[in-house]
Amino acid sequence: MKDLYLRFFFVFILSTGFSLSFFAQKEDDQQALNALEKEKAEKNKEKKDKIKKGWNFGGLPALSFDSDLGFQFGALVNLYHYGDGSRYPMYNHSLYLEASWFTKGSGIFRFYYDSDRLIKGIRTSLDISYMPDQAFYLFGYNGYEAVYNSDWIDPDSPAYKTRMFYRLKRQFFRVKLDFQGKITNSGKIKWLAGADFYNIYQTTVDIDRLNKGKSEDKLLPDTATLYDKYLEWGIIPESEKNGGYFTAIKGGVVFDTRDNEPNPGRGLWAEVILIGAPKFTSSMDQGFMKLAITYRQYFTLVKDKLTFAYRLAFQSTIAGYAPTYVQQLMYYSKMVGAYNEGLGGAKTIRGIKRNRLVGDGWVLGNFELRWKFVKFHWIKQNWYLAMSGFFDTGRVIKYIEVKDKIENTNIVYPPGEDQADYFNFGGDHFHNSAGAGLHVAMNQNFIIAIDYGMALDKQDGNSGLYVGLNFLF
Repeated sequence: MKDLYLRFFFVFILSTGFSLSFFAQKEDDQQALNALEKEKAEKNKEKKDKIKKGWNFGGLPALSFDSDLGFQFGALVNLYHYGDGSRYPMYNHSLYLEASWFTKGSGIFRFYYDSDRLIKGIRTSLDISYMPDQAFYLFGYNGYEAVYNSDWIDPDSPAYKTRMFYRLKRQFFRVKLDFQGKITNSGKIKWLAGADFYNIYQTTVDIDRLNKGKSEDKLLPDTATLYDKYLEWGIIPESEKNGGYFTAIKGGVVFDTRDNEPNPGRGLWAEVILIGAPKFTSSMDQGFMKLAITYRQYFTLVKDKLTFAYRLAFQSTIAGYAPTYVQQLMYYSKMVGAYNEGLGGAKTIRGIKRNRLVGDGWVLGNFELRWKFVKFHWIKQNWYLAMSGFFDTGRVIKYIEVKDKIENTNIVYPPGEDQADYFNFGGDHFHNSAGAGLHVAMNQNFIIAIDYGMALDKQDGNSGLYVGLNFLF
């Protein structure tokens, strides 16, 4: 502005009359206003996403080391097809591929496809996953009624048993096929139908395999795990000790008014789903039926900047008998990660141990503030960065039968131990955690998520750091 005033002064001195100076100033003011408007328009243009067309993809390497599982190698990639771009940021087709492997046998091999264009008028989702795990978590059943003793897995503690005490070996195979179609013309109310096939094999931890290549002072003790004790005490029935297979048939209703699927700013996303697993499609002694209800809502507090989101969920067996090896499975209309299991860990209650809560029925709550603090263009892609703060909670509301089995079994505990080291009947309540996250989004759909959560009770562990894809809900 200082240069502008000097220019006006110079014009005034050289002018032969006040009128000439006045008109010169008026013209320069208009030019300056036009320049400011142009600069503002350019800035707004920079903030707006550039329309994406055709195929786009994002990828993320998977490299890590675990002292028990070994080195992890792999990668994930998500391909999106936007067609002519007229629906952006909605895609026509999404293909997700993930392959990662730990040198001692654990891994994730997954293919996921999602599209509302494969079949006209119907959204189709297909998931095929194989996830072997040499050290899958088992903390017991019914939340805090199963006591977690961190000293038993701490090599520096005098009470140390083994780092594998709360683990088992599991091989997990899943095929999910889901369809959604419109009930109303607006598409806000939809029907859902689908089928899942699971083949779950489990056994005690393979200590010899995990000890392979370890130095003498790093060897895992070959001792009984919680899984072994639960078999001995009859908590895990003989017919369920090695898992089994089953097919679940699903049907339900979805209500969806979100303004943006990957990270909504406003709207509702709710669903009611019935899941039936008939005996004749399984290896189970009898079938079961579960009811799953999930309610999500989103509020814009500052336009395109700050959002408050929450999720409330309920799931319970309402008929038949569900085996212990399926009780950690969660059912909902769309998967946002490789595992549909909980409660505890990256996709349910962040910061507490994965699968810390396993019961015949449970409730879950997630409350999250999301702040988009910067948007930019880079390598011809649209990007934004977002931070979040969250509070997660949940508890078991329908218990797996444990207490009666324990009271009717003549259990001999190891020397120096008693029932209170394993069970706290009547002691369950809400499991809580809190934390923060960072999200890096490319073209709105490919979102790298980094969350850090802290357990608010030492019975749930200490904390957890999670790197993956997508917002939690």
